Amino acid sequence: MCAEYDVIVCGAGPAGICAALQAARCGAKTALIEKNGICGGALTLSNINMPGVFNAWGKQIIAGIGWELLVKTWNITGSPLPDLSRPEFSYAQPNVNRLVFASVVDDAMADAGVDVRFHTMIASARFETDIWHLQLCEKDGLVSVTGSMVIDCTGDANVSYMAGFPCKQTESPQPGTLSMYFHNFDPAALDFEDLNRRFNNAVESGEVLAEDMGWHRPSFFFEHGRNSNHITGFNAADSRGKTKMEIAGRRSLMRMLRFIRSCPGLENAEFRMSSAECGIRETRQIIGEYTITEDDYLNGKRYADGICNAFYPIDIHMDKGIFRKHLEKGVVPSVPLRALIPQNSKNFLVAGRCLSADRPAFSALRVQAPCMAMGQAAGAAAVLAHNCQCDVRDIPLDKLRSLLQRHGAILPELPCKH
Repeated sequence: MCAEYDVIVCGAGPAGICAALQAARCGAKTALIEKNGICGGALTLSNINMPGVFNAWGKQIIAGIGWELLVKTWNITGSPLPDLSRPEFSYAQPNVNRLVFASVVDDAMADAGVDVRFHTMIASARFETDIWHLQLCEKDGLVSVTGSMVIDCTGDANVSYMAGFPCKQTESPQPGTLSMYFHNFDPAALDFEDLNRRFNNAVESGEVLAEDMGWHRPSFFFEHGRNSNHITGFNAADSRGKTKMEIAGRRSLMRMLRFIRSCPGLENAEFRMSSAECGIRETRQIIGEYTITEDDYLNGKRYADGICNAFYPIDIHMDKGIFRKHLEKGVVPSVPLRALIPQNSKNFLVAGRCLSADRPAFSALRVQAPCMAMGQAAGAAAVLAHNCQCDVRDIPLDKLRSLLQRHGAILPELPCKH
């Protein structure tokens, strides 16, 4: 029997959980499809559990459903809320307990009536007679579902690509990271100058790669206990590419383990695994009705269909380092709805890091706070399109803004009228 939904959200990362909750809280029959067994995406699975950035220049610029879930998590764990009022540039990205966050999301999904389908992947997507037909691959085989609206929150534009919408991907995507912690050593007993020298010698001899430490001095990581390696040369948009990256990530950790145990004071050091899979920065994006450019982002361009704010430096991780460009004081970028609509699509949206943007703008928009805000906006837009029986391009923007505000979102300023 084919299950029927009003809104189908694909991917339960930061964007997908907010999209599904927004749609369901507005009364839409909503399904959330997720390939893993836990919500949160990179936040829970890849240990990227410092979500940001919700503030800019002394005030909060992103709130809504994502912020609500984080505040509930911090309240349960007794963690202080981040200070969003600091006037200087501040990332304000406090740690989040991943298991508690996932449990909070589980409860929110149940309360909203979302049909969560874990351990499920999309096998095909086609649009026919104004309805989306998705084939799902579950543990027991293939099943079919239909939906009035689809929101692709896979991060890799997988459903957009299956549906035949125009997409793009770079030849050399930004590297992934397999996070872990060092433990069982005394940082005070380490000779960091000697450690750095040994690491440089190991790189020259080929024993380790410079990217095994993310091109930082190893002393930085042994002082903080956490490594941020970079796994380069793979595009994880599809299963084959992701497989290669995961294997390369574990090989990177093994190189580091052999190296550190050869250093004085680290003979008994161990890794504490903190991520189930590599965190991904860049794979595939849609070509949307509008493509956000670097100039748009850096100048804080305003849009008539602006649906959320964003705040993060341009942050491109490259083969031999990281390129950053910070926003000028007072600038708050934003995202238009058109950047979430693939060209040639109907009744279809994306949210999160597969939005339509050039590479510099994308590098800043891919972080979790704007992804959460994009997801909530996509969920609201999908419900309005379904209720109005129109394409998402034709929904009343004033109703969209009003709906988002009722659910706690902070909206970007509109363009000045001349």
